[in-house]
Amino acid sequence: MKVSVDVSEVYGEVFAPPSKSYTHRAIAIGSLSKKCVVERPLLSADTEATLHACEMIGAKITREKDSLLIEGVNGSPKVPDDVIDVRNSGTTLRFMTAISALADGVTILTGDSSLRTRPNGPLLDVLKELSVDVYSTRNNGCAPLVVRGGINGAIVKIDGSISSQFISALLIACPLTNKSTTLSIKGELKSRPYVDMTLEVLEKAGAEIFEDDQHNVKFIMPAKQHYNLENYLVPADFSSASYLLAAAAVTDSSVTVKNLFPSKQGDSRIIEILQEMGAKVDWDKENGLVSVRGGELKGIRVDAASTPDLVPTIAVLAAVAEGETIIENAEHVRFKETDRLHAMAVELTKMGIKITEEQDRLIIKGGELKGADVHGWDDHRIVMALTVAGLVAGDTTIDTAESIFISYPNFFDDMRSIGANVLVSQE
Repeated sequence: MKVSVDVSEVYGEVFAPPSKSYTHRAIAIGSLSKKCVVERPLLSADTEATLHACEMIGAKITREKDSLLIEGVNGSPKVPDDVIDVRNSGTTLRFMTAISALADGVTILTGDSSLRTRPNGPLLDVLKELSVDVYSTRNNGCAPLVVRGGINGAIVKIDGSISSQFISALLIACPLTNKSTTLSIKGELKSRPYVDMTLEVLEKAGAEIFEDDQHNVKFIMPAKQHYNLENYLVPADFSSASYLLAAAAVTDSSVTVKNLFPSKQGDSRIIEILQEMGAKVDWDKENGLVSVRGGELKGIRVDAASTPDLVPTIAVLAAVAEGETIIENAEHVRFKETDRLHAMAVELTKMGIKITEEQDRLIIKGGELKGADVHGWDDHRIVMALTVAGLVAGDTTIDTAESIFISYPNFFDDMRSIGANVLVSQE
């Protein structure tokens, strides 16, 4: 699927979609509870993968109009009848690998060609220390993964610099074991807000997890716990909303995005970044309304350690800003659906922008965006960010546009609703 984008101004109001990250967590933790109602979930390719995986471990899930009714496994997942295919969802793979370790038997997990290149070594190493027989079939830390249940608590350490999903997966599984677990984080905990989101949902489910950060971050998980996530309302997604907000900022237009209430999502930092770059932003937190009016943007320095999913959006903002923007502390962004640092550097260069790509940062000199045929890298965030760039450049065509179904199926419809000139074709 391709999308053609022309010069546009955007005006009006639009609802932010539900959070993909919170939806994953609510489905997984709800499925480990007895019964749960998840209200206003995001139903996208990634979260459908988690739904499917949880059904395979024994959860019974009924879809209502705006909710999911879950009859969970009460902490005891069954061995699936078949291989669990998580498609392109790294979150599903990491969460279900740890959850499968609670089952009494062997579970096999795989995914699409892109997912089968994503690293899982640190998670597998810790699971082995927790008495789990787990391995990569190709001995490279990537899926397909084979997990033989038998997880038990222990004192373990994990590298925090590659993916917070490893840590979230362990936080979800370990409280359900028969022996307490202490998980220490080595090095910097990247993407910390995603761990906080996991802890938030676990707390709502009644889990007790204690944190000690006197010397390094340490999570202490008492054993033999039970989850009871009876009801969960999914908040809106700041990651997805960032494209709508950025569209107003780069086109000198005005847009209000609704249903954006404060939460633990690190990507709410997009509001501060837009303000720092010179956009006029008003956040009515009580009513969940964020209004952005564009203006002359200026380059800034951004630390991406906690907000990796914002990097493609920030790169587009930087492309139209006056001066130089440095996106740093971002090496972990290379381990997403694709190497997003490299992808944005390559595609924005095609559109006439000067970019220096280093191992852990991008240095972007703002300039005049020019229309081009660009590659979406089969990555939803790359496609959506380049769509925003196309609103300024005009005459831009992006391939692999179907990848938006991973996180924001209505993205092009919402963009059109506020005036964007986007045309989707099935070529």
